[in-house]
Amino acid sequence: MKSLTLSIFSVLVPVVFQARAAEFAPLTLDSPLDYQVFQRDSREHGTIRIAGKLPAPDAKIEARIVEAKSNAENQPEWKPLAAKISESDFSAELHGDAGGWFGLEVRAIRNDGTLTSTSVDHVGIGEVFVVAGQSNSANHGSEKQLTQTGLVAAFSGTKWQLASDPQPGATGAGGSFMPAFGDLMVTRFHVPIGIVAVGVGSTSVREWLPKGERVQQETTTGNGLRSVGPGEWEVIGDHFANLSSRITACGPRGIRAILWHQGESDAGQARSGYPADRQISGEQYCIYMEKLIHATSKHAGWEIPWFTARVSYHSENDPSDDEFRAAQKSLWDRGVSHVGPDTDALRAEYRTGVHFNALGLQLHGRLWAESISPWLEKQLATTR
Repeated sequence: MKSLTLSIFSVLVPVVFQARAAEFAPLTLDSPLDYQVFQRDSREHGTIRIAGKLPAPDAKIEARIVEAKSNAENQPEWKPLAAKISESDFSAELHGDAGGWFGLEVRAIRNDGTLTSTSVDHVGIGEVFVVAGQSNSANHGSEKQLTQTGLVAAFSGTKWQLASDPQPGATGAGGSFMPAFGDLMVTRFHVPIGIVAVGVGSTSVREWLPKGERVQQETTTGNGLRSVGPGEWEVIGDHFANLSSRITACGPRGIRAILWHQGESDAGQARSGYPADRQISGEQYCIYMEKLIHATSKHAGWEIPWFTARVSYHSENDPSDDEFRAAQKSLWDRGVSHVGPDTDALRAEYRTGVHFNALGLQLHGRLWAESISPWLEKQLATTR
């Protein structure tokens, strides 16, 4: 009789549990997403933001990090999360080791057992960079590039994916420097690299200012501004809004730095035959860049490091603009920005017109990695 009772009980428990589980909505995650990279806060560690919807209001959340090579007999223990709950929404944090990719499993439990669980296959803790500016910060190169390490991921604003070109979130359908840059950073720092690309082809620095800023010259293309009176234009602000929203989506201090590559649409426009009254000076360029940099940090609530490239190339007949190169350098000299690469040095063999060919994209990525790596080593040395 005892054995019969146990047998019946062993059959009924799963049936009862399944019936109870069916009463509740599934556990869903908004964060992390597959292939998401979280910015580490020290050389060895970082924090994974976990957020989603609970299957029941009284459920408790547990999570565990699963190494790619783990087997069913050697799984880590579940860790309870101190979740913030608002109706069905929840958010929590889980500390982990830098590196990747690893899997994340999350489950919702009640006193009578597990309700439901879900998992994400590829999560990484490493370095995240926002890339902004005009076409050479976007996908306007002549040949699409692929990430060779498989540890470089890109964020579109709604999803993460491996960072093979074209980069989601930036204009253009061709190649970029970002796969080469990311692979070199992976090789040097041994962590996943996240890319948040927002570059827009043919844009002036004026178009990147916050909504409502006033400027005295219309852009060469006529884009990004609206006339508000004689000799005065107001910035529409779409590019700043997009840049800011991507930074916010990465979470508090969720990026390492912003990489800025822009200048061709501001330097030497009058010399190239465009209306002279739309040409800004190098001094104005500096003023606008400082406004942009400070506004970005103010919106984020912390001082975001910027790296700006030295760039003014139009053609082999007009390969550089001394006034704008001096203006860009002054941003470095005054500590407004960190030193980025000098891409005016990449001449005809690396280009198809103003844009880069395959060889140029590879070298462009290397120049960015060489500019950032020494600075990043110093940052990591202070956060062990």
